[in-house]
Amino acid sequence: MSAVDSELAIERTLDAPRDAVWRAMTDHIAEWWCPRPWTTEVIALDWRSGGRFNLAMHGPDGEVHGGDGMLLEVAPGERIVFTNALGKDWQPQAAQPMAIVGMFTLADAPGGRTLYRASARHWNEADARKHDEMGFAQGWGICADQLEQVARRLKETADA
Repeated sequence: MSAVDSELAIERTLDAPRDAVWRAMTDHIAEWWCPRPWTTEVIALDWRSGGRFNLAMHGPDGEVHGGDGMLLEVAPGERIVFTNALGKDWQPQAAQPMAIVGMFTLADAPGGRTLYRASARHWNEADARKHDEMGFAQGWGICADQLEQVARRLKETADA
């Protein structure tokens, strides 16, 4: 856990420029959002502050885990802040598996790369511990690797 006891975070330097990472994050979310072999179904996604997101993650054995919430802040090329504690029309909802405020931040790194940080802030330390035990670092780390793969492909396509 981070210095804030209720926050879990991963940081990576991705081998792609920030604009490619941003495009991968927003235009290709189904390609990186959940660890393979799971897949992502985009049900609703309104990329603006106050916009709704609703993503369904489908497992290889027919499992389905929903991800419904609200985008609190969308700062293009820099940051996305979201929560699963609010649903459509800003209505409080029972978040699964626990309520979080999630953040993705991007910054330029040397050599045309991108500093990527993904974090989940929890209402209390117990929920943060539970999320950690569920495999936060591994799962969100795999997603960061997948995001990098998509961003590198977008960069290579743009350079071709």
